[in-house]
Amino acid sequence: MSRPAASLLSRFFFAQPATGAASGAARWCSAALVGGVLVACGWVLLRCSGLRWDWEAVGAYWQLFLSGWRTTVGVSLAALLLSTLLGAGLALAQRSDFLPLRYLAKCWIELIRGTPLLVQIYVLFYIVADAVQLENRALAGVLILSVFSGAYLAEVFRAGIESVGRSQLESALAIGLTRAQTYRHVILPQALRSVLPSLAGQFVSLIKDSSLLSVIGLNEFTQSARNVASYTYSNFESYLLLAVGYLLLTLPISIWTRRMEQRFRYET
Repeated sequence: MSRPAASLLSRFFFAQPATGAASGAARWCSAALVGGVLVACGWVLLRCSGLRWDWEAVGAYWQLFLSGWRTTVGVSLAALLLSTLLGAGLALAQRSDFLPLRYLAKCWIELIRGTPLLVQIYVLFYIVADAVQLENRALAGVLILSVFSGAYLAEVFRAGIESVGRSQLESALAIGLTRAQTYRHVILPQALRSVLPSLAGQFVSLIKDSSLLSVIGLNEFTQSARNVASYTYSNFESYLLLAVGYLLLTLPISIWTRRMEQRFRYET
């Protein structure tokens, strides 16, 4: 390879990232270019697939899609908040000096992580929710997803907390900070930086796992797509719209996580 060509490749692959407005413009241009390429490739694949598309029949049920999508958004957002609080509580419980609480948290986490979500949905809805006379399917779905995802988030938070050196905990206690102040101002900010990628992955999984709530009769997004497919016999069209709808929910989480990673990286 000639020296000018090698120099050009080196600049393309190994150049330092730009800063400021130039960096932002470069990112937007790159994103637009990649998005355009993906859309063009998808359009070519659809045109060459040989399938007969019937978007008009599916479009007639757009209100059903929208209603299911809104239900999924509401259930997912509520479960994200509640599972985060539950996961943080379980992570702190595992580090408690009170042994019964510590072992109870560990047993609970292993029980939830070691059994399938589908089984938990059936047990928690048709047995536990029925026993306490909880008839609201959306609320039951939020609680079930929170219990399931909270166990995984607890391990994520625990790993992040333990990644911070114990000497920092001891130093903070030595200068007079309480245990709560130490976790709030010293431990958790550092732990959050290390767990952001895992946290985003679990949030995305929670949103996709909400599709299993259709087994308890909740008319969420996946159930709506199934209904439209059965009404119109347009399976590919219905499930393509389903995939796009979930991307609209998961992509903002990924983008937010990357921005948070950059923010913490610059601050430290």
